[in-house]
Amino acid sequence: MQLLSEDRVKHDESKSKRVTLAETVFTHETTVSFYNISYKMKVKTGYICFKRTIQKEILTDISGIMKPGLNAILGPTGSGKSSFLDILATRKDPHGLTGEILINGYPQPPYFKHMSGYVVQDDIVMGTLTVRQNLEFSAALRLPSSMSLEEKKERVDNIIVELDLTKVANVKVGTQFTRGISGGEKKRLCIGLELITDPPILFLDEPTTGLDSSTANAVMELLKRMSLSGKTIIFSIHQPRYSIFKLFDNLTLLAAGRLVYHGPANKVLAYFAALGFVCEAYNNPADFLMDIINGDSTAAGASRANFHASELEKPEAAESIAETLAKQYSRSAQCLEIKERLKQLSLENKKRKTFYDLMPYSTSCFHQLKWVSKRTFKDLIGSPQNSTAQILITTVLGILTGILFAHVGDDVTGIQNRVGALFFLTTSQCLNSVTTVELFISEKRIFIHEYISGYYRVSAYFFAKIIADMIPMRTLPGIIFTCLNYFTIGFKPTAEAFFTMMITLILIAYTASSLSLAIATGQSVTSVANLLINICFVLMILFSGLLVNITTISPWLLWLQYFSITRYGLNALQINEFTGLKFCKDSSTGINLTCVSPSPFTICTGEEYLAIQGIDITPWGIWQNYVALICMTVFFLVIAYTKLRLLKKYT
Repeated sequence: MQLLSEDRVKHDESKSKRVTLAETVFTHETTVSFYNISYKMKVKTGYICFKRTIQKEILTDISGIMKPGLNAILGPTGSGKSSFLDILATRKDPHGLTGEILINGYPQPPYFKHMSGYVVQDDIVMGTLTVRQNLEFSAALRLPSSMSLEEKKERVDNIIVELDLTKVANVKVGTQFTRGISGGEKKRLCIGLELITDPPILFLDEPTTGLDSSTANAVMELLKRMSLSGKTIIFSIHQPRYSIFKLFDNLTLLAAGRLVYHGPANKVLAYFAALGFVCEAYNNPADFLMDIINGDSTAAGASRANFHASELEKPEAAESIAETLAKQYSRSAQCLEIKERLKQLSLENKKRKTFYDLMPYSTSCFHQLKWVSKRTFKDLIGSPQNSTAQILITTVLGILTGILFAHVGDDVTGIQNRVGALFFLTTSQCLNSVTTVELFISEKRIFIHEYISGYYRVSAYFFAKIIADMIPMRTLPGIIFTCLNYFTIGFKPTAEAFFTMMITLILIAYTASSLSLAIATGQSVTSVANLLINICFVLMILFSGLLVNITTISPWLLWLQYFSITRYGLNALQINEFTGLKFCKDSSTGINLTCVSPSPFTICTGEEYLAIQGIDITPWGIWQNYVALICMTVFFLVIAYTKLRLLKKYT
């Protein structure tokens, strides 16, 4: 779907006769209309085996019009504010949704999420990058390729100035480990990320949450200035102070999922005064409205008693205050007038036929891959607690392993020490790969937000994380282990064997990391993913061939060996090391003897040891392990990608 920019409308002159999105739906001033919006969702109740699914009504018959300006959605906790906002922004699961939403009288385009801005309640931004780097990332992926790099930089500079972020432009946002910019600055940055595309409609979920009163007021004044330029700003808010409330142009008041008022914010007190609810002179209107809905104010309660007195003779006298207020509003002349206008718009909409060019992304897949890879690498470098710590731990483990198994001999103890060292290196590579689980868990919310906002394709994000994060962090440990241990321990002194061991350890890490991704992708809790992965690795270690001789395992369990990463890795390392080694020596001369084993307990050659372990010593032996590891890596990555693609991307 083409976005607002004219550069993207010109990409195909053969379609010039079609009515484009920019010409029909989005103009400089955009009006959002919603008619008979109701929303139900399935929820599970009960305990364990006695759980049942029921339909819960979240919103009931919501209708109204929101024009350019500040459009506030106000209501107590649980009133449906955030759900209603998400529905207008098409970020809610459409199952259970009924009603009609129009943009300037036209139906919402399929890729409306890409063309509007949405600022979530909890600031979602990459903390290891600076303010400018975050804005440049958004500009690089969301602005059309036809814009030059200089134009994109100019757009970023203008937003930094407009949002008063000049002083912190080159300061890192901050993470849980490092201090960064303030909460107000972070909120303005999140707004700036959405303003990159200059969207005519901006949605914000609780923009003042977590901010002190002064900072919250500054953020709302910023939104007010933006609305004066013709933007339609729609936001949910819980209980604003008066200085914020008086900035509102339009107010939508919800109670228990029902509409109790929709219209100009400066007329809401007069509307409720006509119902018998009079706001005291120095009372905050927002607090007053919440008191009416919740029924927890003495002053409002006295007025409400008069209101209910006129309703007692009616059937709805036993209804809750929210239901009564909603029915009262539905009978008002203001509501009837709005519904009549919306009904007419709905009838006109059914006669309209508009063609849209389907092009949901502003940039190519390769461009997205490049920028997401750059950001991933910067994040990797900027997170020493993950990258640097892992390298240091690997180095320390490598040194300790080299000291422990140093100078293995060509005797029976040498066999044991060689196998022990190779087993330790194999299992270390597997267990170190558990850290990969955070690759898609820690950034899950960032990915979902950026994906549905049209930053990049799933494939671009997935392969960027593999290229810029998984590969380097799984390659380095294999190189470190090999360089620190190979000659210290005394493995076979040939260049071919050295590099074969290095490649094998790296391949083990790739396969184990792919398994971790396949299990962890889609999970929200890291501890659960870690538990599942560790169980898998423990089972694989049991079938590695060291703890239990493969040839002695019962046939009905033997098939599990084909799913063991450690078995394939350890077999390849043992074939590489033991092939050609001799262990029988003359006690007086120390010269290797060519002999058949003097007893069933004597092993003279590496080939004999491999045969006892049931390891294939043919030329194809080592390669079949490599093929198995590569196939498992591809298989697990396909699973991870599929799970990422099928990940629920609605709120």
